[in-house]
Amino acid sequence: MFWKRKKHISTAFKCVECGQVHSDWPALGFKSPYKYHNLTAEEKEIIGKLTTDFCEIHLEDQIDRFIRVTLTQKVNNTCEDLDYGLWVSLSEKSFLDYKTNFMNENHETGYFGWLCSHIPEYDNTLSIPCDVITKSGNQRPEIFPHESFDHPFVRDYYHGISQVEAGKRIERMLGKIM
Repeated sequence: MFWKRKKHISTAFKCVECGQVHSDWPALGFKSPYKYHNLTAEEKEIIGKLTTDFCEIHLEDQIDRFIRVTLTQKVNNTCEDLDYGLWVSLSEKSFLDYKTNFMNENHETGYFGWLCSHIPEYDNTLSIPCDVITKSGNQRPEIFPHESFDHPFVRDYYHGISQVEAGKRIERMLGKIM
């Protein structure tokens, strides 16, 4: 459920990926979009298609398409940020463009997307409109929630959260996976 990424704060945790104890702040991530996560095992096999960077759900009347992205949450009164690995849905045209250019190290563009990860600290983070900005060097795209969208997650993104709150989020995520 999370990636490890080096940060400069002393929060020890055991990484589920490598089993080692790290003292750096982990990035919090989700292995799949919420919609895929809620499919049954049989549905995942029949209508789902998931890789580390792409997800498709082939429904009777449509195909839902998702990509993995990052979001950096400002943490107030500290030089640290909290990184998230999230999923967004894209239109067919944007998804195909991104997938076509996925290995192109120089591909930089922007898409419109909808947040498709349920962040536990908020009532409903699904369907928050976002700008999806790709990066050169084959890094995962970064998202920027639309500031005009009235939601606590969006307000926190633009105004920051406390270091105590960031620590609680890390503890909650680690508690769910350990």
